[in-house]
Amino acid sequence: MVLKVFFPSCCSSADSGILIGRWISEQNSAVILAVVHFPFIPVQVKQYLGELQRVTKVSVSVLGSWSNSKQEKEESLSEFLEDLGTIFSHEPWIQISREGDSKFWSCSTLQKHSNNRKEEEIILVYYDQRKVMLSHLHPPLDTADGRAEDASKLSAIFDTVARSRVLFMTDRYDEGPIKLTHWQSDGVEASIIVELMKQASVPACMLLTFLLSLVSGICRSRVLKFWPLSFLWSKLSTCEQLGHRLQHLQVISSNRKAQNQPQLMRKANIFVSLLIDVALGILLMSWLYRKNRIGHLADTLIPVADHVAEELQDLLQWLMGAPAGLKMNRALDQVLGRFFLYHIHLWISYIHLMSPFIEMILWYVGLSACLGLTVALCILSDIIALLTFHIYCFYVYGARLYCLKIYGLSSLWRLFRGKKWNVLRQRVDSCSYDLDQLFIGTLLFTILLFLLPTTALYYLVFTLLRLLVVIVQGLIHLLVDLIDSLPLYSLILRLCRSYRLAAGVKFRVLEQQDGKPLRLLMQINPLSYGAVVQTYRLPTYSFYPKDSWASLCKKLFLGELIYPWKHKGEKQD
Repeated sequence: MVLKVFFPSCCSSADSGILIGRWISEQNSAVILAVVHFPFIPVQVKQYLGELQRVTKVSVSVLGSWSNSKQEKEESLSEFLEDLGTIFSHEPWIQISREGDSKFWSCSTLQKHSNNRKEEEIILVYYDQRKVMLSHLHPPLDTADGRAEDASKLSAIFDTVARSRVLFMTDRYDEGPIKLTHWQSDGVEASIIVELMKQASVPACMLLTFLLSLVSGICRSRVLKFWPLSFLWSKLSTCEQLGHRLQHLQVISSNRKAQNQPQLMRKANIFVSLLIDVALGILLMSWLYRKNRIGHLADTLIPVADHVAEELQDLLQWLMGAPAGLKMNRALDQVLGRFFLYHIHLWISYIHLMSPFIEMILWYVGLSACLGLTVALCILSDIIALLTFHIYCFYVYGARLYCLKIYGLSSLWRLFRGKKWNVLRQRVDSCSYDLDQLFIGTLLFTILLFLLPTTALYYLVFTLLRLLVVIVQGLIHLLVDLIDSLPLYSLILRLCRSYRLAAGVKFRVLEQQDGKPLRLLMQINPLSYGAVVQTYRLPTYSFYPKDSWASLCKKLFLGELIYPWKHKGEKQD
């Protein structure tokens, strides 16, 4: 069986000593973690390894010896390194040596009950200890048997290095009986800014938790459960977004430590998403309040609303005539046209009545941008919904009238065929009708059939207007969902430190020569950007239900309401 030795590249220039690491018998592999230099006392080394095993829960032991001499190897040193195998009694005893400046290394094994080196095939794999310890190996999405087995083998190596973090916290400046060489032997990596932020985060999280508990208590109070506050909280997208961000703040300020890597990445993604969202909102707020843009926006809003109302009036005048040369029922056409024109007149009067207060309303609405760009976008979506509420009313009137006629025609069509709809059994059954019922049914069917084109035309026009508003709101909510769900921290980590998100490894051949061990370099393959988004995507709230094209066409044909304004957001994972 091939013996695989994973050797840290940071120990290539270490002084001679013994190799400590973990032996994985299932894979016939040895993971070297550090080199202990001469001189040392074997009893102290065994005590140190026992304490290390108790803390890390990793079976760390002495695996062999390491010789790095720029001069000819002395025979006494060689015999001493071989004798260490009897002291620490590990089988097989691995001996790795590097002679001078030569690029060729020698690696052999020595059995416990034999003084001769056992000739077996050895593969020496170099790995970057820092990258392997800081990275998180993601299992492949394709869980085939072969790939799953390879992932389990790699995860054992990654897990060994990651759990040995305590071993890497000692450097050469520590006053102790044992001197080690590993990736932090020249000094432990640390940042004063990070340490200060850790110290400051504790009181900040306590204060944030207290404030969030107050806000949550107010939100759960009975006052908000009464109408119309309960209606506004459940129907407006701004309230949905505020509730969504409140949950994010509760996750961040929680004093519960992340149990695994996915939970830690989720907290980091939420924190960065909130940070960028608030930063973009503050930039938007600073842009709005500069050069009196709020006043210009308020002065533009009334003429735009008047222009939209005039266009709707012209559209209704066109429908009350002969639209596209179609012959309409003049009586019904005039009734519907005047009914909708009266609603437009009421809407224009309402807009002009509110015109003195629009600038003040926009001024206070602009302050909400400090809560985040997503909150400002949701407020914009709600403002569009309120400003186009008359279009929604037109659509509801037309859809209800059209739906009534469609269901009436279908019921009367069953009457002609001698059938009826069984409400209890939810099916169509046979039924016998007398002559009076058939006569009345024929008259009603004829009336509804000839009035259907006029109703269908109004329904079609107002449905297109409603879909136009829904598309604009859908684009706004698409941007909100993008900001809410995009794992920005993971993407930044993938861009700057791609090895932190490992999808697997690849091996590059360094040396292949007869009589010498095969030397490979293990390199980390990072996750692709699409896999990063798919793995760490945050859950969002979809304000509109997701209907298929078939379901949407069926609703349009039957006159059912599509994307009603009174709809509560649904959580999308």
